[in-house]
Amino acid sequence: MPYWQLFYHIIWTTKGREPLISGDKEGIIHNAIVRKASALGGKVFAIGGVEDHVHLVVSIPPSIAIATFIGQVKGASSASVNKSGLFPFPFRWQSEYGVFSFDRKRLPYVVQYVKEQKARHQTGKIVPVLERLVSKESGRYVGEELSVYLANMAAWETELQDM
Repeated sequence: MPYWQLFYHIIWTTKGREPLISGDKEGIIHNAIVRKASALGGKVFAIGGVEDHVHLVVSIPPSIAIATFIGQVKGASSASVNKSGLFPFPFRWQSEYGVFSFDRKRLPYVVQYVKEQKARHQTGKIVPVLERLVSKESGRYVGEELSVYLANMAAWETELQDM
């Protein structure tokens, strides 16, 4: 069995960003997501969000592509919600999503960010890059310019030594 540490912060919205995830519905929707993610071999560290979107912190095994994992989780969770009769209309997710990878050292911070979603949205203390989604109609992938990713090698090596 391979050794792996693949951590992701995944965000997606309800169809049309409708505010459907609230009250007792939130627990049912979140449980459906966690059930499918776990069935696919994912390790869920946190789930949260607000009325129109979900944040999921998960470790995904390398045997499944990220896009496949996300598609199956979204599909199975919406099917589960629809079978439950929770809504008098079909519940759907938008096809787009945001996904961010990070290292083990940052896991507690990302988990905390997701657990604080409601408070962060109420106070406006969100991290915009972790909330951004782009419409499929734009026809492009979105990411930062290369210069954002250039590292201070000495600082990075020091950080690795401290782990």
